[in-house]
Amino acid sequence: MKSSRTIRTATVIAAAVGALVLAGCSSSNGGGSGEGQDVTLEFVQSGDAAQGGGYAMLAKKYEEETGVKVKVVEVPNDDLRTRLRTASQANDLPALAAAPDADPAWTDRMLDLTDIAEEAKVIPALRVEDPEDGKVKALPTTLTGVGMFLNKTLWDEAGVEYPTTLDQQWTWDEYVEKASEVVDKTDAEFGGVIDSSAHRLRAFLFEFGSQGVTEQSDGTWALDSEGATALEYFKKLNDDGFLPKAVWAAGDDPSATFKSGRVAGYMSGVWQIADFQANIKDFEWISVPLPQQPVRSTNYGAASWIVAYDGTGVEQETLDFVKWMYQPENYTEYCEISGCLPAIEDVDIEYKDDAYAFDLYNGEIAASPEIAARQTVDGLKNSYTGLAIDSEPLKDETVKYLNGEQTLEQTVENINTISTDQMK
Repeated sequence: MKSSRTIRTATVIAAAVGALVLAGCSSSNGGGSGEGQDVTLEFVQSGDAAQGGGYAMLAKKYEEETGVKVKVVEVPNDDLRTRLRTASQANDLPALAAAPDADPAWTDRMLDLTDIAEEAKVIPALRVEDPEDGKVKALPTTLTGVGMFLNKTLWDEAGVEYPTTLDQQWTWDEYVEKASEVVDKTDAEFGGVIDSSAHRLRAFLFEFGSQGVTEQSDGTWALDSEGATALEYFKKLNDDGFLPKAVWAAGDDPSATFKSGRVAGYMSGVWQIADFQANIKDFEWISVPLPQQPVRSTNYGAASWIVAYDGTGVEQETLDFVKWMYQPENYTEYCEISGCLPAIEDVDIEYKDDAYAFDLYNGEIAASPEIAARQTVDGLKNSYTGLAIDSEPLKDETVKYLNGEQTLEQTVENINTISTDQMK
């Protein structure tokens, strides 16, 4: 579920909208919603269309109920961080955003969402407080987790069995052996594909018993030996042709690669379910438990963070919308339409299709070690304290390793050095 959402105060361009404004009414330009004024909240986000248009649904429903317009604007996920930073520098921040994390460029402009977090019953672990004032200034949009998909048609054609429930476990060694058999017996080209993402790679490391890149007693940051073992295993999968090397080495689209129907399995995440339901027509797919080696672990946290900005002139209108959005009825409807895991407690999500898959993700999350949720929360905490991290040394150095540009030892050393420098 890769979503990013934002709401911005509408700027009135009289020449463009004058003919559309009813007599006696005026449009607000950040000045509130007093009588006789129209308010438009621009909601900049990423991925809503791919996830069923849940935010578009909320916008329409909110306008019908309140008369306040919510303009949902789609921004490519890779551009969202830059867009918000640029807007901050130009003093033109939106009223609200669903950002991948907070950014030191605008953390001092974030409104207090503590009361909404408590009323909505946001999962306690995701109520991340600003260490300076103890206020919650970002709310998780939804819960996201890493998982495994199989091309069911290929596995069934090959007559190869696979686990379907959490009490049926398998290791990465077993997965590779079985998926290789699928490739041998069908027209499949690859045994698997894994998103070119540090988030997915961390889950892979956790499954090998690694804690990832963590702070050491001397204040440095380092990848443990289990993590190095996992990277070596990962490189072998790429070198042997089990994984399509072009995904990590050259930036090929892993989702498109899986949708080609020529790949036995795909390690991605829960956000893919809605897309697969809508767009995979040529074969059957299925969610299955993640392999472990020997640890059962996903990597999970907030898909993105709802943040509201001060200084827009429509602060109260923005807070009203956020509060409305997290009311159980509205939030439940959003999760059901978008195919998302809820980030608030005490809601009963009834998924129209593939409910088993969402149950599987919830089970994986519940069975995962504490480390599996740390990255998302730590990222937001770092942003609160003014620490801007714009690169992923775990991913960047792994790509160099896969491309043969450096040894495993050099890769680990570079990950450690760059990570330590980032956290100073």
